[in-house]
Amino acid sequence: MLHINLDRFKLLNDSLGHEVADQLLQKIARRLINALPEADTIARLSGDEFAVLFDAYGNLSSLARVATRLLAKLRVPVTVEGHELVVSASMGVSLLPYNAREISVLVSQSNMAMQHAKHLGGNNFQFYTDSLKARTLERLQLENQLRKAIEEHQLKVYYQPKLCLATGQMNAAEALVRWDHPQWGSVPPGDFIGLAEETGLIVPLGEFVLRQACWQACEWQRQGLAPVRVSVNLSVHQLRQGKLISLVRQVLEETGLAPQCLELELTESQLLDSVEHIISTFQQLRDLGVKLAINDFGTGYSSLSYLKRIPVDYVKIDQAFIRGLGQGREDAAITRAIIAMAHGLALKVVAEGVEDQLQLDFLRAEQCDEVQGYLIGQPMEADALADLLRKNSQPL
Repeated sequence: MLHINLDRFKLLNDSLGHEVADQLLQKIARRLINALPEADTIARLSGDEFAVLFDAYGNLSSLARVATRLLAKLRVPVTVEGHELVVSASMGVSLLPYNAREISVLVSQSNMAMQHAKHLGGNNFQFYTDSLKARTLERLQLENQLRKAIEEHQLKVYYQPKLCLATGQMNAAEALVRWDHPQWGSVPPGDFIGLAEETGLIVPLGEFVLRQACWQACEWQRQGLAPVRVSVNLSVHQLRQGKLISLVRQVLEETGLAPQCLELELTESQLLDSVEHIISTFQQLRDLGVKLAINDFGTGYSSLSYLKRIPVDYVKIDQAFIRGLGQGREDAAITRAIIAMAHGLALKVVAEGVEDQLQLDFLRAEQCDEVQGYLIGQPMEADALADLLRKNSQPL
């Protein structure tokens, strides 16, 4: 069985409408039939999922060739009501009796392999293996534990300081979520943030971080510290949900935080999703007085025309370029160009991942506005950052 799921179909469905999406599914179905004459059964399972059965599949190499050929066929642009669309797919393969002896198990295994292909970024196929089953079970357990952690407030928010190069003051901090599991210990963010994105748990997780960060920023002021701008990372799922504006307004009212003390960050790669909706949402957030930033700038594929249209205040240079400063001309040239371009658009620039004095000196010379990284301070608990802010009451 070859289990097929179209990549990013929900985004297409939401942006172009059900009628266009349904016509696309019909064309994909015809393309599958024409591309797989050797198949015994081709069926649509549900939504944007299809299944293909081969009674005689030859060997693994021949199946791999079929899947590779099909991926290429699916990526040929298709036109629907004037829209030229490029569709990729994630595919999972399971064999009977090699992997399973019942058709229901075969379906489950091929779906598991397809999900793995999707986790790897889509536009690929994966064979089912016993180790894949073990990883899937681990992932399911992690999802259940993360859901429990959000509900039972096991998560903590740490804060990484930012330094204003013009004043030498630590005037801002990025809120970063951390998970200390009762049995597993510290769970790296890379192990659960992506999972939260895929399962939709990023929405309640993001709300928790937003509330905690805003409350903490007010608490620092109650302790007599100067106002600190806290930045919170957004997920495109929060934007799509349509409740972000009301949530931000509610949290600001409940905590009493001044809007200009809150900064919301969206990664550059996420700008590709529903650009017009993001522009509209960001404009409404700016109308509230909230600061806005594009994170990981320089690593995505967004058009520079978006940067001109999206109402943001800050551009954060990805640490991959900062890390290379002093090691070659390319990263220095890119960093210098981003700073000049952003300043030309009246945007401020933040460099992340600053770890040594050479990098700091370069950024200061190029008039970068703010820096963050281990040289300035690691992510730390709120009390530790408060102590650091008190020590930094005199400019560095």
